[in-house]
Amino acid sequence: MAKVLGLGGVFFKAEDPKGLAAWYARVLGIKVEDWGGAMFPHPKVGMTNWSPFPADTRYFEPSTAPFMINLIVDDIDGVLAKAAAEGVEPTGRQDEEYGRFAWLVDPAGFKVELWQPAAEG
Repeated sequence: MAKVLGLGGVFFKAEDPKGLAAWYARVLGIKVEDWGGAMFPHPKVGMTNWSPFPADTRYFEPSTAPFMINLIVDDIDGVLAKAAAEGVEPTGRQDEEYGRFAWLVDPAGFKVELWQPAAEG
């Protein structure tokens, strides 16, 4: 049976695509290719999640965008320290049985959810 196996990409508009790509490379360590985007191998931990939210959700605040980006990270404290060195502070943090979360807002105003999955076992 044909089925979706995971997230194939996130595509969105930004006023300054090159500047935004540089921010993601500098602050979050994403390897941006010459063509302006990034490619990720299938993660060996966690999963890609697709989840529609109600139109009136406040979960994406303080962003006014109709979406939020979730990124799997291997060391949430390390990523947040790197972000803080760039003057970027999280808008929140939360630990759950399935992992640790933190949220940032990027220069385009998009909310970014960082997720460090809980260790298996």
